[in-house]
Amino acid sequence: MLARRSCSDSSTGRSSASRRAPPRRRCLPCRATSASSCTTSWVSAASPPSRRARAPSATPSSVVAEDRPTVSRETSPVTRAVPATPPVVEAEPAAAAAVFGDRLELARRFTADLAQYGEQLGLIGPLEAARLWSRHIINSGVVAPYLHPGARVADVGSGAGLPGLVLAIARPDAHLTLIEPMERRTDWLRDETERLGLDNVTVLRARAEDATGPFDQVTARAVSALRTLVPITAPLVRDGGELIFLKGARIAEEITAASAVLRRYRVRDAEVLELGAGLVPEVTRLFRATVGGAS
Repeated sequence: MLARRSCSDSSTGRSSASRRAPPRRRCLPCRATSASSCTTSWVSAASPPSRRARAPSATPSSVVAEDRPTVSRETSPVTRAVPATPPVVEAEPAAAAAVFGDRLELARRFTADLAQYGEQLGLIGPLEAARLWSRHIINSGVVAPYLHPGARVADVGSGAGLPGLVLAIARPDAHLTLIEPMERRTDWLRDETERLGLDNVTVLRARAEDATGPFDQVTARAVSALRTLVPITAPLVRDGGELIFLKGARIAEEITAASAVLRRYRVRDAEVLELGAGLVPEVTRLFRATVGGAS
């Protein structure tokens, strides 16, 4: 079972994108004047702050940057030297098949590449290969059922491709735009996209503030706290679209600290889902909320 609920859900009316058991919801703190529910809503009549001019969108499997032309695969600066000492890699858990289904072989190839080359390329730390499946790959993959069918999804601060490339593997019907400002990382993302033959990925070298939307959903993992993450991601979402962030154990504190920012950017119906119970040692905490739209 991928997810479970801790209390009833009567406030959002959403339907799950998979037939797996529903996730556990953590009730968020509500204002004293609001009705009791499993979610906390923030609604503001004001429009979100205006944004400065954005950079053009990238084409599939390409990298865009003002100070650097697109680099072809033949001239890619990514150097993949085999490590002198092979990393100790976590054995593939049985949960991988449940998460990736017939896309498991692609997930295996990506995991193997990241385990072998991730540390030398500065994508993961020296201890991460030993827990790559459970802490990173499956941790990201359990979010896949929460992408809308055929959704245009932006992954902000994609880095090693977590969760962006993992979601692109698990959900070939969705189109993922991986937004990353660092050249070394976008080189890796582009190269890995081509190696895996993913035709539903666009790699964009840019800051989130300079990217072009709108997207149906925007995701992020280990980027920053909500109070700084929402201002650079909410403007990328279409009216009525969603923010879906993978967060840590202190997400409730982040929500409280970001209450004014959430109202300012018209972020409402926020909830925290706990995914992957029984599949990974620590559940994935997914912050999910709607931007704008009808309340």
